[in-house]
Amino acid sequence: MIFQAVKTSVLKFIKDEDGLTIVEYAVAGGLITVAVVVAFTSLGGAVNTRITALCNAVVAGACP
Repeated sequence: MIFQAVKTSVLKFIKDEDGLTIVEYAVAGGLITVAVVVAFTSLGGAVNTRITALCNAVVAGACP
């Protein structure tokens, strides 16, 4: 009797897909985070150069 209840619970757990949604969102969030970090890392130097050029155009030589 107990074995049948355990077997039923295990089979129900295996067929349950609610946990998969959470895992899928976690994986998607991780991929988005990696993409944002790569984008900011790649564009960081170019953005810094542009901001420094703008600052120097406004206040000659006063930019760090």
